[in-house]
Amino acid sequence: MNKELRVAAYAVCIRDGQILLVRWVAREGTKKWTLPGGGMDHGEDPLDTVVREVEEETGHTSEMTALLGLDSVRRRYPRRLGAFADFQGLRIVYEGRITGGELRSETNGSTDLAAWHPLAAVPALDRVELVDVGLELWRSRPTLGRAAQRGRDAQRGSTTT
Repeated sequence: MNKELRVAAYAVCIRDGQILLVRWVAREGTKKWTLPGGGMDHGEDPLDTVVREVEEETGHTSEMTALLGLDSVRRRYPRRLGAFADFQGLRIVYEGRITGGELRSETNGSTDLAAWHPLAAVPALDRVELVDVGLELWRSRPTLGRAAQRGRDAQRGSTTT
């Protein structure tokens, strides 16, 4: 089994009762809303990662105003030739403030649309779990920087997307 670790940084940007989200496109074509952000390049600081990713995916320049917390997910998925990957994602979640730029969608990337959504409309969106994690961290600001999640405490490490 191949072990894979991905470290990524994401931003929760809320303005006037709306949250900035991007629509992620999976390899098979499924589309779901997520927080702007993404994987760190080798040697890159997580704060630089999230600022870069917000601009790449949304067209907005930003500054991070707080570290909200960390989230760790673990998944097992099939690879070629019958092998499996044991994937762990470490997600660093910041609170961000938009400082400029014009809203636009990413081209030739992992997302295809950027938009502001009313907070009240988020539960009805087709979204990844990270959106709920980010909002919980933003609302509760836990001392240890970990969001309490459905199913996580009962069965550690078996979260869903």
